[in-house]
Amino acid sequence: MNIRTLFISFIIIISLLTLQGCGSSSSGGGGGGGSPGSPPVQMGGSLQGNTLSLSGAVSTIAGTALSADGSGSAANFAPSAHITTDGTNLYVAGITSHTIRQIVIATGVVSTLAGQAGQPGSADGTGSTARFSFPTGITTDGINLYVSSLWSYTIRQVVIATGAVTTIAGNGTSGTTDGIGTLAQFGSVGGITIATDKTSLYISDSSNHTIRQMVLSSRVVTTIAGTVGISGSADGIGTVASFNYPYGITTDGTNLYVADRKNHTIRRIVLSTGMVNTGGLAGSSGIADGDAGTVARFNTPIGVYTDGTNVYVTNNSHTIRQVDLSTNMVTTPAGTAYTSGSDDGTGNAARFRYPTGITGVGTNLYIVDGGNLTIRQLAIAGANVTTLASIAAGTDGVAADARFYSPRNLTSDGTYVYLVDNVNKVVRQIEIATNNVVTIAGGLNSAGSADGNGTSARFSSPQGITTDGTNLYLSDSGANTIRQMVLATGDVTTIAGTAFMSGIVDGMGAAARFNVPSGITTDGINLYIADTNNHTIRQMVLATGDVTTLAGSATTSGFADGAGAAALFNYPGGITTDGTYLFVADTSNNRIRRIVIATGVVTTLAGDGISSELDGIGTAARFNNPGQITSDGVNLYVVDEFGNTVRKIVITTGVVSTVAGMANTVGSADGVGAAASFNYPRGITTDGNRLFITDTSNATVRAIQ
Repeated sequence: MNIRTLFISFIIIISLLTLQGCGSSSSGGGGGGGSPGSPPVQMGGSLQGNTLSLSGAVSTIAGTALSADGSGSAANFAPSAHITTDGTNLYVAGITSHTIRQIVIATGVVSTLAGQAGQPGSADGTGSTARFSFPTGITTDGINLYVSSLWSYTIRQVVIATGAVTTIAGNGTSGTTDGIGTLAQFGSVGGITIATDKTSLYISDSSNHTIRQMVLSSRVVTTIAGTVGISGSADGIGTVASFNYPYGITTDGTNLYVADRKNHTIRRIVLSTGMVNTGGLAGSSGIADGDAGTVARFNTPIGVYTDGTNVYVTNNSHTIRQVDLSTNMVTTPAGTAYTSGSDDGTGNAARFRYPTGITGVGTNLYIVDGGNLTIRQLAIAGANVTTLASIAAGTDGVAADARFYSPRNLTSDGTYVYLVDNVNKVVRQIEIATNNVVTIAGGLNSAGSADGNGTSARFSSPQGITTDGTNLYLSDSGANTIRQMVLATGDVTTIAGTAFMSGIVDGMGAAARFNVPSGITTDGINLYIADTNNHTIRQMVLATGDVTTLAGSATTSGFADGAGAAALFNYPGGITTDGTYLFVADTSNNRIRRIVIATGVVTTLAGDGISSELDGIGTAARFNNPGQITSDGVNLYVVDEFGNTVRKIVITTGVVSTVAGMANTVGSADGVGAAASFNYPRGITTDGNRLFITDTSNATVRAIQ
């Protein structure tokens, strides 16, 4: 499964930041070269005209890598799941970073205890030599951590003092079998907690709809509630009860409390009898406070924690809920239902964005604010909310103080770099001279399709972006539309397609139809769009809004050179132009294609269709999911998404070389050439002096000079 689809429930997934540059006479993303010393021209979404002379030195100009350790706001988090504590430190299961992070409560210092960011796996080992595969649940006995994984179907033990990781139950194969240690099998485990006497683990086996127990001394795993493979909401004893994707789990020593996600309920299991009963109306999502048994409603509860007096719940309504165990009354101590944000404050003045894990120490709660990529602290006695670690995704600022969430494509006019910050659903601007990042269009985490001025406009899932120096043009793949933003005024309008209507229809403006348009470029007269799920290249005349299909056969994927509809593409992604030719990253064909604009004739410039990383000439070279593409007029530059490299293609000869990154090596290191590392780079452009890359799963913008 592709990592970018992974963490959708938290909205989360995967990723990354912005860029920088300088601005002088060199060239960038698109085509058309010029003689040495000639002024660069705006073409193909970048500045072209002079050949780039690159040393391969990579630097991070905006954002902070999602795996970054540090103190307080200097640290960053990828989307994370549950959290636990030993009273001195917090421990966080980094579901998409595949790591276990440690936070010193007194100082906010964040470090990585085990696992390697961006490198999933199941290997036991110590510290960074161990591997996790989407860790979710986490609990502790004060000496060890116990970690469950979404997709490795195991329970792991981490020695806190050393970071040594061992597998204590499960064998990597999904199943339902009870048994001893690695003879037992699990499905996708959502949460895990430890008995107050530290003798047993209790496990929410989400995809099996069951609650499991593991005795630590013997490692015997048994099923104590629910029936394997049968979802439901029935109360009862043991297997008579049923669950619907149970997730978070906690205990007060007498009872277990379970966040039954798809039932929108909090379930109580009496440990002495196995009796299961329900708080909240099964199957009825809502936000109402009141009696837990009759009036209260929850919206996809995720995390639960109890201090013995109350149960605290995180849920998809962007709030923290409290259940008083003595009265059974539910209240909302922090956040405002269905109003997301990142503001610190007291009670309903505070804002959260899809909080996930929750734990507590003394008079404070600690919350994984999943959509903000931060760790928050909530003082129980006053409901005052503060941010303990990281800075909220979407924050503007200079260089590392800015934060992104899955930045995608970008473009440059020589003074600024513009990029689409996909999960945040906004357009960001980076001033090349200062690396200052500001949001210029879209509402933070507010999806929609509304036209408007600047931040009053809304985007669904912005992907592609280009500029002619006067306007920005964006492909909104979630809405299947093409948008225009006038740079001088900030006005955003829809110039082609009708929001949320997919198809392959040619036509004028709103009458045209697209199916997940992604890459977009311009020669100043026309727009050219990689209509990804239609496997076609579309052309739009800017003066009239007339949309036609230039190349590819609608809805037919494949590989064939030829003219117009005789050519075939396979999920084309990136696109640029030099005014005479289009250059297309034919992503799932792992090839770079060239199209003569005047005739629609398509040929293959480089790549042989085999997914790999190999330099060479023309079809002797190989790519690994090539993404966006840019040009200085003499060379093309391509981000190889799965290979984590930046490639160069000499247009006249087809010679392919690697500019930066080490093939199939994930990381966030700055450096020269192969010493630098990336994590799923998606976008690329140039200001005529440098390349700018969105390093999506690092949530950063990188520059190559």
